[in-house]
Parts: sequence; structure tokens; C-alpha cells
Amino acid sequence: MMGEKSKRGSGEGINTTLLHGKYELGRLLGHGTFAKVYHARNLKSGKSVAMKVVGKEKVMKVGMMEQIKREISAMNMVKHPNIVQLHEVMASKSKIYIAMELVRGGELFNKIARGRLREETARLYFQQLISAVDFCHSRGVFHRDLKPENLLLDEDGNLKVTDFGLSTFSEHLRHDGLLHTTCGTPAYVAPEVIGKKGYDGAKADIWSCGVILYVLLAGFLPFQDDNLVALYKKIYRGDFKCPPWFSSDARRLITKLLDPNPNTRVTISKVMDSSWFKKPVPMVGPRRDERELKLDPEESSSMKESTMNAFHIISLSEGFNLSPLFEEKKKEEKEIRFATTRPASSVISRLEEVAKAVKFDVKKSETKVTLQGQERGRKGKLAIAADLYAVTPSFLVVEVKKDNGDTLEYNQFCSNELRPALKDIVWRNSPAENPTPA
Repeated sequence: MMGEKSKRGSGEGINTTLLHGKYELGRLLGHGTFAKVYHARNLKSGKSVAMKVVGKEKVMKVGMMEQIKREISAMNMVKHPNIVQLHEVMASKSKIYIAMELVRGGELFNKIARGRLREETARLYFQQLISAVDFCHSRGVFHRDLKPENLLLDEDGNLKVTDFGLSTFSEHLRHDGLLHTTCGTPAYVAPEVIGKKGYDGAKADIWSCGVILYVLLAGFLPFQDDNLVALYKKIYRGDFKCPPWFSSDARRLITKLLDPNPNTRVTISKVMDSSWFKKPVPMVGPRRDERELKLDPEESSSMKESTMNAFHIISLSEGFNLSPLFEEKKKEEKEIRFATTRPASSVISRLEEVAKAVKFDVKKSETKVTLQGQERGRKGKLAIAADLYAVTPSFLVVEVKKDNGDTLEYNQFCSNELRPALKDIVWRNSPAENPTPA
């Protein structure tokens, strides 16, 4: 395995493994069908992380690569105190390594398994869950598999949402503005998801939040039946009863959350305005200041603008070029994506030189440059857009694509003009070096 050396022995029984000279891989924390999660330590910082190791051949064989990509993309887009943080993505010839925040408190599910929670404790977890889900939705990310098993607790008892393998993005909506993939765990799935007629990802997540709140307060599920068809019928009808110990405010909120009609189901903003949700929670242990749950608007905006799929960044490095594995089919229209350690001003200057040489007009900002041809081609004037993403202060990603005009003319422009002009500023990494940052 590229870049990985065993410190003691070999195979699955090793005690520690050096990964790319950057992480010391330790004990196995858990495993699923396609991935194993290990405790790992960053040798430079000394910090512990959870390292998810995915076998590429295995996931490709069963068509799961899209799901892995989706999980990484989603985690890369949502940086929030109540969401498990993605640190970086690395790769070898046969495996993908996903370094994530290590959450030591276990699953919320284990807490519920011991019995129902006190209302104020349930409220604290639900407030943190809604804060995380609301943030995801603001970034166009829908989780689609919210359940207690996917909610972890850190050392301070704060909730962390994890497992974005079934998540999807707003750009995946069909022309009717709805999602159409049935997924999730049956007892937590919204009725419209089961119906296969298309559904709003945000409203489906809200339903799952309602089931979670019910479980936190009751200690059991609102919809239960050994027969799956009978279970689905109960979900369709919204056929559930609140136990007598639910407060009237909790009962009212859960009824609105578990409304089988997505059009009348309560929204997240209405949940946040509800009297039950807004009731202050007594301080239990070292809890984060509530202000930390909200990012500064400017910070949120810049994060959104500079977000990139982690796999895009991986594919920039020749030593870890995974793009052949992820491209479902060869696109007719080429897209240039490269990394550079040069400042944005240098990249913009180089693009201006290219434009001047071929008599193209230039429009520019700090994060985008558009080159516009002056003469009409087969399909109007050719226009090329270059987006600049600051991944780190010293690592820039540039994505170039056609903005207007004929595809053939665009491809010829890229081959004959753009690539030669940019060749010497493209960052390259040899296989022996550290993996591409993500």
C-alpha cells in the first residue's frame, strides 16, 4: 500500500501503522461492510483523529463509490460545532483515508437504550440537532438518514451529527424540484420518501428529527410493527400516540413534526420559534456558548464560496490521481482543474496575458476571471470562466470551464492556449510525498 509502513508486523494484526508518514494508525474502533475506522494520531500535532479506511476496489465492485464521494463532499461543506469535522482526505493505490474528528462519548443511541431522557436533557440534544440540520440545509445538504445511531456525543456531552453517506445536495434535485431516491432507516423515514413520488429533502429531515425527539422523550419509537408494510401504513397515516408523561408543549411540537403531509409539516424556523424549543436548558457540564453555534455571516459566505469537493482536490495531485475511478463517463467538454502555490494575483495576471495574446476581453474579481472572445464563433462568442478557491492561505485551486460558445472551440482554446500558458505555475506532487491536502 503506497506510503504506508508497518511499525510492528504486518496484516490486520498490526499494533500501529505509519500512514503516509503523517499519521500513526492504532486500534480498530469499528467497521462496516466497506470501511474500517481506526484510532489515529497526527504525528506533527499529536492530536487524535478517527481514520476511516475505505477499500476502493470493494466499493467500486458494488457501485458504492458515488456514496463515498457524496459523504466526503457533504462533510467538506458543513463545518459546524455539532457536526463531525472532516480534517483531510488521502489516498493510496488501493485505499481512501478519511481523517475525521474523534468523538469519544459514543452514540446517543446507547444513552436512549438505558431508558428515556429527562425533558431538559432531550431539549438540549434536540436544540443541537436542529442547529446542525438547519446549517446543513443552508448549505444545500440534506442528510436523509438522521437517527440516534448517527448522533454521537463528545467528551462534554455535546451532540455531533455523523454518517453523511446517504446525504444529497440541492443540485441533485430533478426538474420538479424534488428528490427521488428512497433511502434511510424505515422507522425514521418520512412518508413521502416511502411513496417514491419525490420529496423535499429538508422536510424529510425534519420528519426524522421529529422521530428522534419522540424517541428521546419516550424511550421507544412512535411507529413500530414487525411487518414492514404495516409499519409503512402507520407512517403514512401518522398513526402514533404520545405517552402521558409528555408535556403539552412537547406533544404539540411532535405532532407538528410528525405531520404526514409535507406541505403542512412544521419548518425548522417554526421549530426554533416554538415555546418548547426556546425554553432555556439548565447548564449541564461544560457546554459551549450558544453563540458558537452560529457562524459569522461573512465567514459563512466565504466558506460557501470556497467550498470544493474533496475529491476534486485529491485528483489534482499526479501521485494520488483518483479521477479515473470517479468519472462515470468521459465528458465531451473538458474541464481544467489545477492547484498552485502561487498567489491569486499571479494566476489572474497569467490569465490576463493569455487573454491579451488572443485578443479576449477580461472581467475579474478576487475569486473569478472571465475571458470573453471578441469574435463570434459557431455558437456565439466563446467565454471561459476561471474560479479561484483558497483551500489554505498558501494553496489555491483553480477551476476553468466553458461559460459560453462552442465546445470544440473551447477544447481547442484549452489545448493550444491555456494549458501551455499555465504549465509552469501548476503545483505537482510526487507519489513519495505527502498526500494532497483536502
